[in-house]
Amino acid sequence: MRPLGPLTGPRPVWHDGAMDFTHGMHELGDGCFAYLQPDGGWGWSNAGLVCGDGQSLLIDTLFDLRLTAAMLDRMAPLTAAAPIATLVNTHANGDHCYGNREVRDRWATVDIVASRATAEEMPEVPPSMLAALNAAPGDVGDLFRTFFGDFAFDGIELELPSITFDGHFAVDVGGRSVELIEVGPAHTAGDTIAVVPDARTVYTGDILFIGGAPIVWAGPLANWVAACDLMLEMDVDTVVPGHGPVTDKAGIRDVREYLTVVDEAATGCHEAGLDAFDAAREIGRTLGADERFAGLGEFGRIAVNVDTVYRTLDPGHATPDVVEQFRRMAELERA
Repeated sequence: MRPLGPLTGPRPVWHDGAMDFTHGMHELGDGCFAYLQPDGGWGWSNAGLVCGDGQSLLIDTLFDLRLTAAMLDRMAPLTAAAPIATLVNTHANGDHCYGNREVRDRWATVDIVASRATAEEMPEVPPSMLAALNAAPGDVGDLFRTFFGDFAFDGIELELPSITFDGHFAVDVGGRSVELIEVGPAHTAGDTIAVVPDARTVYTGDILFIGGAPIVWAGPLANWVAACDLMLEMDVDTVVPGHGPVTDKAGIRDVREYLTVVDEAATGCHEAGLDAFDAAREIGRTLGADERFAGLGEFGRIAVNVDTVYRTLDPGHATPDVVEQFRRMAELERA
């Protein structure tokens, strides 16, 4: 774990394109910090803190209140002098917003900011739904506990954004600007990235998974590729993904390459009349034999990604329900 030093400092030291991936707070320099949760798989998301003069901005909370409380405790040496005035939720998945209530309980006046599409999507999968799935009897409960059994969803009250925006939104953080840019629908309906220009740093939310396969719940994949292109054009050095180690533009290029390959392969399978899940199996085998992608975790997500391509090409395509989607991903992981 990197020590917490002054709010300005040297740039990160890179090792083969990524920072050390250890749990907890990592100082990025220039008043920017990343809170990382290895191994970056299902639910083990990252968050960020940007400190200004007398206040700070938190980027995302964690999957449950216990984890979020531990993160906020670790940030306390910084937030004692620069209390959290703004919380940004980059998207609606619970591992980036279920901890909002813990922040609100500590800073009652905090502004919670998200894109309008994110705010509308958040209630669709409330914590009570995941609590019920984890507690379900039989095969359903067994399935969901393999993905989310480490998290405690009971008793979480969803805290929705108090400020929403479309497109762009600038936040003043104690005299420094953080630019919020909506790049969804892509991973979800309303993905947002947070750019800190004076630190040449971008917090991407789940627009980037480093070391694990991206999952395209909403799509189209072309929007996600465009988001990668946007970040590649930015004057940034430090890139904090939603999952996995802190990276640089090499990590953006890797995710872009995966998405492009999947989009092209799934489009070809659709044109050939192949069933979506059969196509996912075939494409998954191909990716597994490709040295660029063979080491990715959560590779079963190809089932969802191919289905999203099919739905983009044919709005009448029937997407399986969420239980079946997770069954398919688990089946591919076991294969």
